[in-house]
Amino acid sequence: MSRMLFVNLPVADLSAAMAFYAALGFENNPQFTDETAACMVWSDAIHVMLLTHEKWHTFTDRPIPPRHTSEVMLALSHDSREAVDAVNRSAAEHGGSADINPRQDLGFMYSRSLADPDGHVWEMMWMDMSAMENG
Repeated sequence: MSRMLFVNLPVADLSAAMAFYAALGFENNPQFTDETAACMVWSDAIHVMLLTHEKWHTFTDRPIPPRHTSEVMLALSHDSREAVDAVNRSAAEHGGSADINPRQDLGFMYSRSLADPDGHVWEMMWMDMSAMENG
């Protein structure tokens, strides 16, 4: 089996969270989705498990951080600056918050940060790998 990443996130409203991630380009895997959890697929290697608070607490007794705090910032790469901008707009249109941090434009790398409806922070980024090879 190849290596895979499963990001587990507690969510207050499972159907709203599913709609939000679908709007960002994730696809639902119904094989691992029920009324307590949903598997949202970014790529063959990256999956986000959205867990109701009740389901989350079957895995850990640790408290769910308040919505306005950040436990981690997860970064996803995109094919272009335009794709980064489009995802950021989509986040704002579907219950999330766009540009929660200042956008970064380093020429060879471009990123914008957003928060999902539960406050989980994502950095959408594009990088010109050819600039890295020459630098």
